[in-house]
Amino acid sequence: MTEADVNLKAYPLADAHLTKKLLDLVQQSCNYKQLRKGANEATKTLNRGISEFIVMAADAEPLEIILHLPLLCEDKNVPYVFVRSKQALGRACGVSRPVIACSVTIKEGSQLKQQIQSIQQSIERLLV
Repeated sequence: MTEADVNLKAYPLADAHLTKKLLDLVQQSCNYKQLRKGANEATKTLNRGISEFIVMAADAEPLEIILHLPLLCEDKNVPYVFVRSKQALGRACGVSRPVIACSVTIKEGSQLKQQIQSIQQSIERLLV
């Protein structure tokens, strides 16, 4: 997928290195039962205040179906980021279908805490 194929509304877009780290963390979150898959589930985690960060797919068709999430994230002060491929996001989420959005959730005493904080900082650097 080239730069031209990505919708300009999908901001901030993770680079290849950050995308790999994000998808690895999403996969681990799935194993630790700290992941909610899909735009509706992601919206629920934001409304309940249990979301660490949101990952969305830049190739969602039409992109407008997930563009309420960045607004909600900004209201709730939750970092969010776009990755290029919904197919790759689906695989990282442990399902065979494409996933257009997912939320890594808060869990007390989680072993992923360090990695989650590091990713949150990386996402915030993209927004500056």
